[in-house]
Amino acid sequence: MKAKIVVGGIVIVIGIILGAVNFLESNVEYMDFAAAEQSQKRVQVKGEWVKEKGASFDTDNVKFVFYMRDDANRVCRVVLDGAKPNNFELATSVVAKGRFVNGEFHSTEVLTKCPSKYEGTSESVKKTL
Repeated sequence: MKAKIVVGGIVIVIGIILGAVNFLESNVEYMDFAAAEQSQKRVQVKGEWVKEKGASFDTDNVKFVFYMRDDANRVCRVVLDGAKPNNFELATSVVAKGRFVNGEFHSTEVLTKCPSKYEGTSESVKKTL
């Protein structure tokens, strides 16, 4: 009977520890590029794609590369480990999750915010009024 209680207690403690570690890894805070470069931890940076500098996909290494301007107006090269996100060209803003490595922001995930098809332009709003 006591062995079952000890094993059950150990399983519960291991579950709590794994849950806490998972929570701490998934808790990623927003920063600009300057703060992200100083912190050297995994963060989220919000900004916009600098279309003038283009974007490219390296098929050999499966990396998507683009330039992003953060809210503090700093432009950095972003290297995404993976394919180009859906609707990247249509995105009004971009959120890159990752960390700085050798002066570049290496991202494991890029989220895009596209304009809503339900939002009307100011012209269409004026016509309906």
